[in-house]
Amino acid sequence: MVTRVLIQGAAGRDFHNYLTYYKNNKNYKVVCFTATQIPGIEKRSFPAKLAKGKSIPIWPEKDLVKIIKKHKIDEVVFSYSDISYAFLAKVKKKVENAGAHFVLLDPFITMLKSKKKLIAITAMRTGCGKSQTTRKIASYLLKRKKKVVVIRHPMPYGDLVKQEVQRFAKLKDLDKHNCTIEEREEYEQHINNGVIVYAGVDYRKILKKAEKEADYILWDGGNNDTPFYKPDLWIAVADPLRSKNVKTYYPGKLNIELSDIILINKENAATKAQINSIVKQVKQLNKKAKIIHADSVVIPEDKSLIKNKKVLIVEDGPTLTHGGMKYGAGYFAAKSLTKKIVCPKKYAVGSIKNVYKKYKLGKILPAMGYSKKQIKELEKTINAVPCDTVVIATPFNLSALIKINKPTVRVKYELKEKGSGLKNVLRRI
Repeated sequence: MVTRVLIQGAAGRDFHNYLTYYKNNKNYKVVCFTATQIPGIEKRSFPAKLAKGKSIPIWPEKDLVKIIKKHKIDEVVFSYSDISYAFLAKVKKKVENAGAHFVLLDPFITMLKSKKKLIAITAMRTGCGKSQTTRKIASYLLKRKKKVVVIRHPMPYGDLVKQEVQRFAKLKDLDKHNCTIEEREEYEQHINNGVIVYAGVDYRKILKKAEKEADYILWDGGNNDTPFYKPDLWIAVADPLRSKNVKTYYPGKLNIELSDIILINKENAATKAQINSIVKQVKQLNKKAKIIHADSVVIPEDKSLIKNKKVLIVEDGPTLTHGGMKYGAGYFAAKSLTKKIVCPKKYAVGSIKNVYKKYKLGKILPAMGYSKKQIKELEKTINAVPCDTVVIATPFNLSALIKINKPTVRVKYELKEKGSGLKNVLRRI
């Protein structure tokens, strides 16, 4: 009998699992996907052109139990990341009580093999510093005259056919592909550094394209997901500010257990106890991994625009939302220069107001922008806040995308490793 499958996802790992494991497997029929985490992605279908000749509906995860019963689902395949094991246990119980089996695929089943050297950068949680680590590794390879291509974890929140294979080599490609704020945060700095970025839906096709341009491929992971490709070198970035999350979040714990290198970032913002806690847990989970220590150096463009000023801080969205952080680089840059940090919550409009209801956010504004409408709501929120300066700590230039009615100052952050561990590892491969 053919097993009827529902894939739980968030427009990324779910599509990869389908294309690599289920699409051409006659023992299974994928009846539907469910979607969560990203606003608006449940109002579409996985297109027939990318599926097996027939489109597959995508429905809201909140209707999971109804869908299982109505469509006689046999197996529910959990396919998204950065959730607690406690939450995972609740979903498992809900699925089983509805009459279906709960499945987690072994990450190696869906890993594709590259013909080129491939380095995977993953993390314990969202917002640990994967992108700055990827940029640092790319810079080392570029100095050695190597051709580097970054393949980024998927963020296909629009037309899936058009987004099947995406290539970003110039800043105008961001507009060409109608990129969300989250995509711009991940791609812009690589492009500015002269590194081509690929992303999309079909990661087998993406790999074939990237291999034609690269000596080395860097897998720049999203959230705390495991790699889509089999790494020659696997790096997991750990965050001592969330030392209690090492063993409690899926699949971040797998990244810690399976990686060759554990890079402990943000040590300049952590206590000695937090750093020691991370080291101890890493050694318990992965005795073979090499531990590298690093700081995340925060660089404000103009301190005079922050010092003793009344400021609004805008940070990376995913880090503050499903990443669970209360603050980021912008807060660290501002708190040493001013005590006047304005809470934007009461000035939030539209979907931005809903973000504050859903997540426990502090005096920080997450740069949410998954649609033109939400980007406009973000702009209205920023412009409504009574402040002297807007401190922008998103990894891309937000003020180039929206019109801000007050002075802005960007805060950048770069990885500064202690010693030369990364360089030495790269030499070995």
